[in-house]
Amino acid sequence: MDIDARGPRFGAALTTVVLVIVLITGSGWLLAWQLLAFALGAAGGVPRSPYGLLFRTLVRPRLGPPTQFEAPQPPQFAQAVGLAFAAVGLVGYTVGPQWLGQTATGLALAAAFLNAVFGYCLGCELYLLVRRTAVRGQ
Repeated sequence: MDIDARGPRFGAALTTVVLVIVLITGSGWLLAWQLLAFALGAAGGVPRSPYGLLFRTLVRPRLGPPTQFEAPQPPQFAQAVGLAFAAVGLVGYTVGPQWLGQTATGLALAAAFLNAVFGYCLGCELYLLVRRTAVRGQ
């Protein structure tokens, strides 16, 4: 079943804010929260992530009906990619080196920002590329 395309963009906007705060403060705890949000989105799909739950319960009822839908698999894969970057970032912030945490967090921030502001999901595009490559390889 397809999902409301506004949901992943809302989640990306919240992710952008969280990751900006992580970069400003260097908070490993806040990055751990974002890692958990990514993990839940990767495991259960974007609608089951904390930001998806916020969108579904607080935001979507105040909006008109959705006009654009998307398959759930690409955003779910994008959450897994975000999870990988957040994990590397958390290692950098907690164990070191600090620059590793900042770099991985910055890369995740760039992807979230592109999705939130321009609707361009890098992880979704990567998912499609992997799918096309896998089909060609068979």
